[in-house]
Amino acid sequence: MNLTDKLHILADSAKYDVSCSSSGSSRGKKAGAVGNASLAGICHSWADDGRCISLLKVLFSNACVYDCAYCINRSSNDIARASFTPDELAELTINFYRRNYIEGLFLSSGVQVSPDFTMERMIAALYKLRYVYKFNGYIHMKTIPGSSQELVRQAGLLVDRLSVNIELPSVSGLERLAPQKSAAAILEPMAFVHESIKERKGLLPTIRHTPDFVPAGQSTQLIVGATRDTDLRILRLSEALYQKFSLKRVYYSAYMPINEVPGVLPAVHVEPPLLREHRMYQADWLLRFYGFAANELLDEKHDSFDARIDPKADWAVRHLERFPIEINKAPYEMILRVPGIGLISAKRIIAARRFGSLTFADLVKMRVVMKRARNFIVCNGKFDGERGHGKESLVRVLTDGNSMIAPSYEQMSLFGKSFGKGRTALELPDGIDGYEGLPIETKMFFPEPLFIGS
Repeated sequence: MNLTDKLHILADSAKYDVSCSSSGSSRGKKAGAVGNASLAGICHSWADDGRCISLLKVLFSNACVYDCAYCINRSSNDIARASFTPDELAELTINFYRRNYIEGLFLSSGVQVSPDFTMERMIAALYKLRYVYKFNGYIHMKTIPGSSQELVRQAGLLVDRLSVNIELPSVSGLERLAPQKSAAAILEPMAFVHESIKERKGLLPTIRHTPDFVPAGQSTQLIVGATRDTDLRILRLSEALYQKFSLKRVYYSAYMPINEVPGVLPAVHVEPPLLREHRMYQADWLLRFYGFAANELLDEKHDSFDARIDPKADWAVRHLERFPIEINKAPYEMILRVPGIGLISAKRIIAARRFGSLTFADLVKMRVVMKRARNFIVCNGKFDGERGHGKESLVRVLTDGNSMIAPSYEQMSLFGKSFGKGRTALELPDGIDGYEGLPIETKMFFPEPLFIGS
């Protein structure tokens, strides 16, 4: 098989992995090297077949010994198979870079022979790229669950970002859909990378030339809709990942019904839950930047978001007893929870009210979305929202009276035309790191009832 055919097969096989990020690295210029990964990140665009244009996004191999029910590359599927050699991948990447096709590489792989065998070959390709071709650009690598810590360490010294994809948000789902994987095999590399990054930061003041280890941090991906896990369960897992491992990003991928497994997976004719995925990204943003906790946004009685409105509005209409708030007196944390007020406008409100009372006209000038916010605030004791209406009436107001999900909702074109819809680029900035955490036993990584058996 020639290299072009391999590229066609392995780029197509990589399109279902959305945890493809290129921001946060500080790998600067280096004498005698080509390329650099800027701190501001690399802008992306996606072709119709899912390939990332500015990052070469490929699998090293789609010949996988695992038989995960949700994966297009599962061993039982009758699809075209291909594998690069380390030399082929290194040469392909550097030649694409020299032709200005790409700025970096996103590399994943099926499990070829064994996790360690696959990781060794991927690392060999990256080593040649870094030290033979002197490539100094961005590299994001997806580690293989079950590979040794030494191989993860070697990979971390070669790449800018590592990701270990959890995929399924519960042990019961993992056992049912990916029986050859284990929670421990996924979580242990995360803990190792987290501790290694902390160790490197501790050495910086004492060792001048400490080698970079995963300078852009680590990320993961969760599949939404392959199992019956609720939004609350997924959100609790994401919160735990941010807190325990300081992940840069948790990516959410709506399950694409590509395999027919009756009674285990949604039927192939079922539409992918793209809107639900979008709501999870919005809720993730609230966790990271708006001070919300997973158990605030949802609870056992209300364990999934109302798809008609965004998660912040969903929380607000379920807590009307906290509103309306006086915009001239409310604390910053409460102002952030008002639908229609974002991070920048909340800071503007806090700064401006030091010099005088704010009016509704002032808020409009600050880019507050008054159509939404007016139902939850008062200015100098004056209320301009809908009066005497319950939750459902307020939901209709927030959705312009249309309680139906807009059929034209789409996300960015990442999955080709066979599914009828594309996907939206939800590349949110990395922003703030999560809280530092300490490694604990695998069964303790996540609060109940996340990684527990059925």
